[in-house]
Amino acid sequence: MSDSPENPSGRWGPRGAQGPADEPGARPAPLAAPPLDLTAESGATADGPRPRRRWVRRSALGLSALVLAAAGTGWLLYAKLDGNIRTDPDTRNELEKYEAERPKSEPGGAENVLLIGSDRRSGENNGRYGEDNGTQRSDTAILLHAAADRRSATAVSIPRDLMVRIPGCKRSDGKQSEPQFIQFNWAFEFAGAACTIRTVEKMTGIRVDHHMIVDFTGFKKMVDAVDGVDVCLERSVNDDEAHLRLPAGWQTLRGEEALGYVRARKTLGDGSDTQRMERQQQFLAALVNKVHSNGVLLHPGRLYPLLDAATSSLTTDEDLASLRGLYEWVRGMRSIPTAKVQFLTVPRQEYRYDPDRDELVQPDAEQLFRQLGTDRPVTVRPTTAPSSPAPGTSAAPGRARETAGTPAPGPASGSRRNSAEGASNGPAAPSATPTFRGTTAERGICR
Repeated sequence: MSDSPENPSGRWGPRGAQGPADEPGARPAPLAAPPLDLTAESGATADGPRPRRRWVRRSALGLSALVLAAAGTGWLLYAKLDGNIRTDPDTRNELEKYEAERPKSEPGGAENVLLIGSDRRSGENNGRYGEDNGTQRSDTAILLHAAADRRSATAVSIPRDLMVRIPGCKRSDGKQSEPQFIQFNWAFEFAGAACTIRTVEKMTGIRVDHHMIVDFTGFKKMVDAVDGVDVCLERSVNDDEAHLRLPAGWQTLRGEEALGYVRARKTLGDGSDTQRMERQQQFLAALVNKVHSNGVLLHPGRLYPLLDAATSSLTTDEDLASLRGLYEWVRGMRSIPTAKVQFLTVPRQEYRYDPDRDELVQPDAEQLFRQLGTDRPVTVRPTTAPSSPAPGTSAAPGRARETAGTPAPGPASGSRRNSAEGASNGPAAPSATPTFRGTTAERGICR
């Protein structure tokens, strides 16, 4: 079939088709629309995607792979930290047997955590601090009270040689010990954390909500994780027993030196355990201050080494024995100003029958326990103590006769003591916030 002269290309429709194009005098049909080229807008060509499209696709795939890798790495790090923490179900099981005699939890969300520094000699490099005889004692014990509003925290050191009544406890060999009046750190050696917690609760009337146990290695790792802590020494120190040799002046202590500094007794101060506890409090205050001031808790690159060091060295109760549980607890504490993180020693004095032991000072100790047990404020007043004996003298043998942790002298001291003793019709409310000797994280060591 040939095209007509009027329609030489046949573009108006084939000849013989019905419609206006076949009618005489009719207007020609409109031109057919050209096919739509979808590649023009998409950046593709007839041979395939153009380079721009390929770049976008590859970038998306690369970003997806990066996100998956980061998520996988994050999960591995989380799992590692979470798996580091050792739980302590035996302590929980033992405490459940005595639930009826334990103090009630404080209302409003206040929490009390017992921090136990174990002097266990087993483990890498720990044997240098003494013979490993298979036992351990609480070289350091601190009752940490976190206020319900999380605006303050008070850490109370309990002397290891404090004479206390230890209840009958289940020993590690399965036998039951008899109640006895003996030095405090024997509770941990006799029957571990459960016996120590029950001893603290009976002495203070305060319920211990959580506990953490850390050994020598854990302490060294945490100090190293923040790149050391600054201290100031008036004189050089040479202490073979503490494995400590330090020059005089300002310096940064790490690892072994930091541990030796907080453990030294004979060559720093007057040789008393009281001053050693004060030095430990000052060091911990400086450690807390550095964590706050360096933004460690807000900087993932700085936080991970600290978390790794802490979690790999901790044994805790089951509520804290996960990274989430531990993080939630720390997150509630990190907003506390360093000026409100307080350290003090329980009011104590030389034991009347043995100068190498301590006893509580009453009613001062009872006043402190009552304040913390009812989540009422406590204030500390910084004390300064010489870091080493004066020239030409040596540390006095035995115990220092100073009273530690007692309310600092002041105009209201008498009224506080009277209110702590109470009236005949029951204990009276304190007339003022009691003030005890101690320090804060704001001060650190070199102030």
